[in-house]
Order: sequence, then C-alpha cells, then structure tokens
Amino acid sequence: MESVSDSSVRAFYDALAPDYHRMFVDWDAGMARQAAVFDDLIGGRLGAGPHRILDCACGIGTQAIGLARVGHQVVGSDLSAVAVARAVAEAAARGAALPAVAADMRRLPFGPSGFDVVLCADNALPHLLTGQDVEAALREMRRVLREDGLLVLTVRDYDEARRTRPAATPPQVSQTAAGKVITFQLWQWHEDGEHYDLEHFQLVPAADGWDVRVRRTPYWALTRRQVTDLADAAGFTDLTWHASALSGYYQPVLTARPVGRARR
Repeated sequence: MESVSDSSVRAFYDALAPDYHRMFVDWDAGMARQAAVFDDLIGGRLGAGPHRILDCACGIGTQAIGLARVGHQVVGSDLSAVAVARAVAEAAARGAALPAVAADMRRLPFGPSGFDVVLCADNALPHLLTGQDVEAALREMRRVLREDGLLVLTVRDYDEARRTRPAATPPQVSQTAAGKVITFQLWQWHEDGEHYDLEHFQLVPAADGWDVRVRRTPYWALTRRQVTDLADAAGFTDLTWHASALSGYYQPVLTARPVGRARR
C-alpha cells in the first residue's frame, strides 16, 4: 500500500516536472557540467567506460541525459511517471538514448547485478522518512549493482542544516525567454529536529505580473553519519564522502562498494 509520504513525493515531482529546468540559468550547460563531475568520479574508481549506469532518481534527466551524451549506457527510473516521460523525450531531442521507467527505488524493477554504477543524486534519498525505508532503498541499489560496482549518492549538507535549522533557502534567479524566474524554498521543521516540510515556490513571468507555483513535500534531514550507517547496514563498504570543494558537485557525494566486492 502506498503511504501518504509516497503519494506526496510523487505529486510533488509530477507537478514540478514541466518547470524543473527553470531552476537552471542554462539547463543544458548544467547537464554537461554535472556529467563531467560524475564521469570523472566514476572513471577514477571503475576505469574508462562506457559503463552501464542506473540513475534511480532520474527526474527529468539532469544527470542521466548528460551521462548518456558522454557515452555511458544509462537507464533511468523515478517515482514520477511525468518526470520519466519528460526525461525520455528530452534525451531523444538531444540525440541520446535513455530507456526509463516509473519505479520506487525501494522496489527496483531490474534483475540482480545488472549495473556497473547506481546513481542517486539531487537529494532524492531523504524523501524516505524512516531508517527502514532508506535501508530498503540502499539494499535494492546494492542488489542491482554488478560485482565491483559503485554507488554514487548525493545529499544536502544536512549536518549544517540540523545545527542552524534554516527557515528558507536564498532565491535563485534564472533568465528565460519569457523573463526572469525566481525559485526558493520555505522549510517548516518538525519537533524532532530531523524532519521538515518543504514548500517549493516558483515565480514565473505572466502577463499581469507573476504566476506563483507552489509544491509541497516532506524530507528527512539525514546527516552524513546517518547515511553512512544506513549504507553500511545495507551491505556497502569503502564508504567515502567527497566534499563539494573537491568533487565540483554542489552537494556532498558519497561513493561506496557492495560488501565483498570492494576493489582490492
């Protein structure tokens, strides 16, 4: 049975999918930049590709399309069927192949050991609100990884956020053909100090001023220690965090290997 949080997350990304690219000043440049970061990180651990990559939170394709365009064999999955459909269409428009399916990362519809890399980027994992659910997703990622495969996971810097409990994010302004688009978030923290409800605002130019678009979803502000412990419990080893200043990615990046499959 689908939980209230599952339906909330799906509805959030179904609604956001048509506008997701508006958070970027230049979405195509952002795709290329992120692909370069992940391609370098993956190549440094697995050697020269192409590699078979599952992006299990592909959204509209920001990472998946870029990685496919640099030569990797990428498969996408995401909870939002609307986002998946857009990812496939955007990839085709750019001459890239991106087979993709709507799927819950806790129940991936792929056989065991089918991928060299599983990517879970853009703070997707913290949509799962319990340790049981996070561990279930990580176990699925481990199951579909090949021997000597690599997990690549990114989350917000929640260590800092848990200390400061921000109420909002700074506004992002992107220039579009229709004018400037303003994006920001409001955060309502729960009493436990770990979970929060997010309101995602986009102000899009309209004839009479602004069209205000609001989407809502809950998050679990997972610290790096919590993610590390849950990944360890799910059967990963060689757990390494890569700071943004060194990796070039805008969030901390965790890489890990399946237990018993770490490179020797």
